[in-house]
Amino acid sequence: MFFFCSKHVLTEDVVHRSVDKDGRLFTKKLLSKTNSAPKWMERFLPTKLVYIIEESVVDLKAKTLTTYTRNIGLKHLLSVEEKVVYRPHNENTSWTVSEKKVWVDSSVYGLASAVKRFGVERYKQNIKKAYKGFNFTLEMMYGSNRVKNSPPFNLVLKQNIKDSATKASEFAKSKVPLVIASSAEDNQ
Repeated sequence: MFFFCSKHVLTEDVVHRSVDKDGRLFTKKLLSKTNSAPKWMERFLPTKLVYIIEESVVDLKAKTLTTYTRNIGLKHLLSVEEKVVYRPHNENTSWTVSEKKVWVDSSVYGLASAVKRFGVERYKQNIKKAYKGFNFTLEMMYGSNRVKNSPPFNLVLKQNIKDSATKASEFAKSKVPLVIASSAEDNQ
């Protein structure tokens, strides 16, 4: 077995692991990563190193893997939280669906919207790289034929955007105050 690690991931340490009475595996990891920043943001960064907590739950009965990731370093500048649920596709259980949600926030006085915009744009860039890396790993583990028979990324992304828009419309019709921020561009 082989593992690939991104160049920007410096360390990855398991700090807790347990199995609950229902057989779910809980893991908490501490990661250190580095990433480049635009020139205008560099003067606000004491370091390019950031610490991240990743918590995961493997539920064999539900056939899901759920990860929660959040930065614990540089939160004064930018806070990013992500939840990803991996589960079998409803129509073809040999496919895996990855449902991602992300929350980006900043409290930098006078620059919060620019910092948040940077965070969202960086996340959109990184999600495309992560998708390619994930598929590369799957191809190395299971062969390229199996991965090539999966649904295309654009199709899944467009369906997720459509589902999100439908849910937002239903919420609006129920007269519940709601604020939704979303942006996406097609992967080409």
